Amino acid sequence: MITALIIIVFILGYIAIAFEHPLKLNKAASALITGVLCWTIYILQSESTHKVSEELLHHLGEIASILFFLLGAMTIVELIDSHNGFDIITEKIKTTSKQKLLLIVTALTFFLSALLDNLTTAIVMTSLCSKILDEKEDRLWFAGMIVIAANAGGAWSPLGDVTTTMLWIGGQITALNIMKQLILPSIVVCIIPALIIAYRFRGKKFSAIPESVCTAKEKKDGKTILFFGVGFLIFVPIFKTLTHLPPFMGMLLALGFMWVITTIIHKSKEAEIAERFTVAKALQKVDTPSILFFLGILLAVSALQSFGLLKEMADTLSSTLKNDYLIGTALGLLSAIVDNVPLVAASQGMYDLSTYPTDHPFWEFLALTTGTGGSAIIIGSAAGVAVMGIEHIDFMWYLKKISWLALIGFAAGILVFLLQMQIG
Repeated sequence: MITALIIIVFILGYIAIAFEHPLKLNKAASALITGVLCWTIYILQSESTHKVSEELLHHLGEIASILFFLLGAMTIVELIDSHNGFDIITEKIKTTSKQKLLLIVTALTFFLSALLDNLTTAIVMTSLCSKILDEKEDRLWFAGMIVIAANAGGAWSPLGDVTTTMLWIGGQITALNIMKQLILPSIVVCIIPALIIAYRFRGKKFSAIPESVCTAKEKKDGKTILFFGVGFLIFVPIFKTLTHLPPFMGMLLALGFMWVITTIIHKSKEAEIAERFTVAKALQKVDTPSILFFLGILLAVSALQSFGLLKEMADTLSSTLKNDYLIGTALGLLSAIVDNVPLVAASQGMYDLSTYPTDHPFWEFLALTTGTGGSAIIIGSAAGVAVMGIEHIDFMWYLKKISWLALIGFAAGILVFLLQMQIG
């Protein structure tokens, strides 16, 4: 009875998020209500309220680490933007063909997300496209492709996606092997949707990017902020590898340094002018409702996890499907609805290293499917949620226009992986 109730609340919350526009209710409100109600139902039926509170605080630690990471990355991107740092990149783009631009953006997103991570890359690339493209519809298609490319790029690198990082830290995979095994399937996941969308843009042009009207001093400041901003974003995974601290610590350190740099650059300017370029101003521009939406969704999913529903789901999949690749595919598709992090955590708990040793194809396949399956629904991945917040993408628009492309790529990537296994 309680299980049914918690599932009904979760599904109703999901429907409210999906129909945000017809309901005229911000998705953050639906997500927060769903998250809190799921935990309320869980604690009211529990024998030990203390145990539930402990679990909630444990999950909140993990959720907060993602939110602070998101907040730091979005603020750094806003700082680069307010200093016109992106103009330096956009001026290098000489093409006026939307088709060529889409392929350039896709390739950049794919490889950058393996280096930075899919969340940061999605934020940077979406902000960049909003500078280049005037038409909202074009920006939405580009944003959809960025989500697919960022998730595909993140899957084959131990730094690119939270789930791949979890498997790497857990000892299920080794860095070089995962890159070798998943690079080709990940490229296929990304390239097929890119070619289909590129075909849609054939022959279409966008107006050439106007020359920047910045003064030489402003250009120099923009270059400085771009250089340090991107440099610090690249520094985050290095910091994590060296210190073993969670990624949000590196991101907060990067934000602190950016604060110092902007203060030094603008210290001689008048207070009113300098105020426009401060971190405080950038923080005001960050899309707070998106961060609260993310908080609500992750709270709801963590309630399902604590209640044991995700573990049950994973167990049911194992007992019914009885095939590694079918289980991996199902978990990948599930990760579009429920966050992929608890699903991978449940799999790590279910299958130990004696069943599937390090670098077993099952772990590689799991990294591929849970990393790329989230693209099927806009709120199925952290990158999707961030892009949804920046470009205000409608849940249903994404479902109609992008989801089928993501699923075609997902299926093609799986086929390539299985072919590799046969040949290898």
